[in-house]
Amino acid sequence: MTLPHRSPPALSSPSPASLFSPLPGVPSPGASSGEGGARGRRCPDRPHITELLLSAFAGHRNTGLPLGPLTLLAGASGSGKTSALRAYEALARLGGGAELGEAFPAPDACVPERARADAQGRRGFRIGCTADGPEGPVRLEVAVQAEPTLRIAGERLTADGTVLLESALRDPRGRTVQAAWHTAGTAPVTRGPLPDDRLGTALLPLRVAGRTPGERRVLAAAEQMVVALRSVFACDPRPDGMRDAVPTGTGRLLGDCGNVADVLWRTRTECAIRYGLLVSAVRAGCAGPVTGLLAEPCGDGLVRALLDRGDGTRTALGRLGEGELRYVALALVLLTGPGVLEVDASGEVPAALQTLTVLADGLDRGMDPLQRAELLRLAARMCERGHIRLVGAVSDASWAAGVDGVTVVHLNRD
Repeated sequence: MTLPHRSPPALSSPSPASLFSPLPGVPSPGASSGEGGARGRRCPDRPHITELLLSAFAGHRNTGLPLGPLTLLAGASGSGKTSALRAYEALARLGGGAELGEAFPAPDACVPERARADAQGRRGFRIGCTADGPEGPVRLEVAVQAEPTLRIAGERLTADGTVLLESALRDPRGRTVQAAWHTAGTAPVTRGPLPDDRLGTALLPLRVAGRTPGERRVLAAAEQMVVALRSVFACDPRPDGMRDAVPTGTGRLLGDCGNVADVLWRTRTECAIRYGLLVSAVRAGCAGPVTGLLAEPCGDGLVRALLDRGDGTRTALGRLGEGELRYVALALVLLTGPGVLEVDASGEVPAALQTLTVLADGLDRGMDPLQRAELLRLAARMCERGHIRLVGAVSDASWAAGVDGVTVVHLNRD
């Protein structure tokens, strides 16, 4: 992969040698496809990601993954399911304003194995996504230089055939990229430097005044992309951590779900309806009778989680099987929201206009057929409401056949 340093081309006529070229078989925003253009279509109120673009990332090349409300990435070991989820999570962190090093702690692993260095010894990777919402489909593409130093080499934000933001390296010795954003005023574009260690799209509200209709369009598209990306919860329950008593804390569920007892202790009286749904879900996926799921203090500031069996018997979660524990944790995730999960939701946007996206690697790991079927039905029911979306990785999705609302994307090692 070559990462050239150059001035950004005019936004009205991108250079053919641009860092960002359309992926084969992946339509641009506004093209006549299932996504549709901004005109003549009903735009959803809640911004959400509809497509993950992996132009050159780890084992992926020229890959576009369509994402529905409930998506299963299916494929054998080594097909790139985990790396796709990792790319999504990294984009979410960048959308929240994180530095590159935080979003990509191991950037060398993101570079395609066969990528060749350019004349300056640079190698990198390219990823992106499409966010749908009130502004219609908006596409973000980012080129990242991983070697010899980690930095953004270029970025492009487009909507309905118009490039709203474009940046590229001009001086490799500096720590900025030269950017140009759409204004459509007395000048068609405004140019200026942006830092090379953060996503420019997330910084636009600090740089664009919104004086012209063109600038306001840029701000609206950037906000849609950032809101769609920020509310992401990467979840991979670790049963060993769930078995022990834990200290009381914030009551916000961590990605490994090791503090599930603390979350149950905090939320025990918050919503009777949600609690009833959770108990019903747990009853469907755990052995034996279940009339309640609760937490109790056990001294020294610790709490532990238990199942109420209804006859005076309470079973500590530590006695459950691994599949049961993962099932309980994922059911809890699906039935809660950003206020209970450790996510970086946008505080400036009302919760009713945000969509939580759960990324679950090994979604069905350790579960028996009944548990995974019940979990999928619960996920489909919750995702249908629009406030939550799920992208899960599984080795085989044949068991999901016939379930309404499920998008299956098959990956292979080739």
